[in-house]
Amino acid sequence: MRIVLQRSKRASVTVNGEIVGEIESGLVLLVGITHEDTEEDARYLADKIVNLRIFEDENDKMNHSLIDVGGSILSISQFTLYGDCRKGRRPNFMGAAKPEQAKAIYDYFNRLLQEKNIKVETGEFGAMMDVSLINDGPVTLIVDSK
Repeated sequence: MRIVLQRSKRASVTVNGEIVGEIESGLVLLVGITHEDTEEDARYLADKIVNLRIFEDENDKMNHSLIDVGGSILSISQFTLYGDCRKGRRPNFMGAAKPEQAKAIYDYFNRLLQEKNIKVETGEFGAMMDVSLINDGPVTLIVDSK
């Protein structure tokens, strides 16, 4: 699994003109899943993300986690994270898992986050989505389960 994580002050995702998920402060996760990913990858990343110390403390040092600050997550499936652009001019998406496999792992990943008492909002798997966010910092990281 590969996740682009963005600390945000506010974020939302819209499908067909309707907001389907929105959060106040927390993290926006763009979640990519490849063929070899398993529930173990999802467990590793769920634990890693909620415990990453990327929120400021009273001394403006990144010492607090999402759990510490009571933040939320907006999780959005993003197969294009496994686009291979090394050859030609058009990305090759063969590295992305098939939709059935990806959806099962994506849904499991989101349930794990919720089990950690995190408010989780999502986009709509497989849909064309418009994502809006106010990036906080900005703080943007890439985390990978491999």
